[in-house]
Amino acid sequence: MRAIEEIIAGRLTGELGQAAHHRHILTVFGLYARPAGVPIAVAAIVQLLQDLGAEPASVRSSISRLKKREVLISEHVKGEAGYALSPALEEHMRVGDERIFSPHPARVSDPWLLVSFSVPEAQRGQRHKIRSGLARMGFGVVGAGLCVAPGNVYDEALEYLQDNDLLQFVDFFHADHGGPKELRTKVAQWWDLDSLEAHYQEFIDKYSVLLGRWGDPAQQTEAGSRAAFGDFIRMVTDWRALPYLDPGLPAEALPESWKGGEARSLFLDLRARLSPLAGWHAQRVIHSAGAPAGQGRTRQAAGAAPATA
Repeated sequence: MRAIEEIIAGRLTGELGQAAHHRHILTVFGLYARPAGVPIAVAAIVQLLQDLGAEPASVRSSISRLKKREVLISEHVKGEAGYALSPALEEHMRVGDERIFSPHPARVSDPWLLVSFSVPEAQRGQRHKIRSGLARMGFGVVGAGLCVAPGNVYDEALEYLQDNDLLQFVDFFHADHGGPKELRTKVAQWWDLDSLEAHYQEFIDKYSVLLGRWGDPAQQTEAGSRAAFGDFIRMVTDWRALPYLDPGLPAEALPESWKGGEARSLFLDLRARLSPLAGWHAQRVIHSAGAPAGQGRTRQAAGAAPATA
């Protein structure tokens, strides 16, 4: 599905990544236009992205691309032009909610999921689809045609392979590690832990400063809430890539100085501080632009985990 590919691309960083404002649009819709199908007026989208420093023309261009990629569908909001997430994306977004906001790292005693695949040379493009899809779900590489991840990613992997007509090339196995080397050594071979930890450290370096900025309970002022919204959207956008690089590896299999736990704690702490103010600002803009009463209410305000994938 082109829509899901567009969302997945929104997790990539660096030269492979989308423009920041494009990724921010995906985050805003994931947080404040759920369940999929709840519309936001174009004027509100533009204003919210301007609060993040984006130019209106760039925002409208990204909205157009997201419509062409079937991520967004046209809707009218009290007679005004608007857009909503495609309802076909809701299940994908729901799975993303768990990954991003309610991660459950595996225990060392939990079974591992092995995915074995063999693709005829004449269909090598399908081999690439399998490899790249599993990599984007956080699978490690054991060897040629064999990938591994904690067992709790099975449903997500099955959905991806089914949706892309790849199941005919694949076998699943649930297994315990029983090799002669300790699991920590093998995990360091299957995953690029140095690169992953560098991403965690970058997140810590970039966002730990916000703890001081938002250390005291902030007042619900227009200026304060707008600032909280900007910090929150940027943070969630940067964070949402990391749970797809790290599929919830058990702590016992990771280096003792592993930064993943520190980064996760920082994210959850800042989310608790910023989410209410950010949600208040977003809903004020959305409703002032003509959103139907009662629609688009932030999931944070309802006490549930906000959502974006």
